Amino acid sequence: MLDLVAKKLFLTKGKGVHEDRLTSFEYALRDAGIAGTNLVLISSIFPPKAKLIPRKEGLKEIKAGQILFTIYSKNQTNEPHRMCSASVGIAQPKDKERYGYLSEYEAFGQTESQAGDYAEDIAAQMLASSLGIPFDVDKNWDEKRQQWKISGEIYKTQNITSQTRGDKDGKWTTVFAAAVLLV
Repeated sequence: MLDLVAKKLFLTKGKGVHEDRLTSFEYALRDAGIAGTNLVLISSIFPPKAKLIPRKEGLKEIKAGQILFTIYSKNQTNEPHRMCSASVGIAQPKDKERYGYLSEYEAFGQTESQAGDYAEDIAAQMLASSLGIPFDVDKNWDEKRQQWKISGEIYKTQNITSQTRGDKDGKWTTVFAAAVLLV
């Protein structure tokens, strides 16, 4: 039986600029180190027992043409100076036998920190609700984070975010962030 449950995953991000929209995306993938692969976008589960490894280590484990299961976010603009971001948030449970969550988020007009915090918040809310941890959606991210720390059920939250401003000459600008799962 083919086991497609990822044992490891890594985070990566990139930016690309080009006159052509698709080429801009290709350049962002190159910057992220995964352009020579076939990406399959999947839903947002952090597999039980999976280990988050450094990007450098993860890139060593992939080869050209490989199919990569990813949770990714991309955003593009050709408006000069428009702030553009793409983010993936992660929420891992304390109990490694349980699954966690990843989230994808794109925004215009937000800083890297704002977009990253929001993506992290989405992942943490999904994990909290699956664990039965009460939370108030109207509280800000720092207040919710404090609630979850007190519960002792959420081990770690984090994000990877790519943010930039659109090219000054109106070329397509792409930002890309991803969690890459290795089976």
